[in-house]
Amino acid sequence: MHKRMLIQAATALVALQFFAVPVFSAGSSSGGSDETVTQCKKGEVWDKKKKKCVVPQEGMLDDDSIYDAGHALAMDGRYDEAIAVLTLAANKQDPRILNYLGYSHRHSGRVTVGLGYYEEALRIDPNYTLVREYLGEAHLQIGDLAGAQQQLMEIEKRTGKGSREYGMLSEQIDHFMRS
Repeated sequence: MHKRMLIQAATALVALQFFAVPVFSAGSSSGGSDETVTQCKKGEVWDKKKKKCVVPQEGMLDDDSIYDAGHALAMDGRYDEAIAVLTLAANKQDPRILNYLGYSHRHSGRVTVGLGYYEEALRIDPNYTLVREYLGEAHLQIGDLAGAQQQLMEIEKRTGKGSREYGMLSEQIDHFMRS
């Protein structure tokens, strides 16, 4: 019974995301753990301290654990679950959290919502080039080549042409222009 109520609460958080305007941000990267994806059932995340899967609740996990779980879920294509977990973060100004909220919304088809999260992350940390890569990809999704090229130039200014982010976005722009 208690577990079902927690799952319903997480589902309600996901539903709220469809109506919310993003006002948070995400940030730096940390070595993400994939235990959430490989070991936990739907609706659960890996708690590094307890070393087991738990149903996430606000204030129960530290923000690094929330980020790790949200990142892993997003990378596994479980976007709505990632959103439900990431919204539990205490620091709503963490660019890492905002980045993967943007990523998850964008990949769920809510590109405009994703754009808002990316923009907020960049307002907080304009040098966060992973956000710029994903923002450029979002611009391509809506057919805005100039917006994507602007992000590519911003990445180049910050890291040069040799960075992973520059290479990935450059490749996406080339593909977009060929299609």
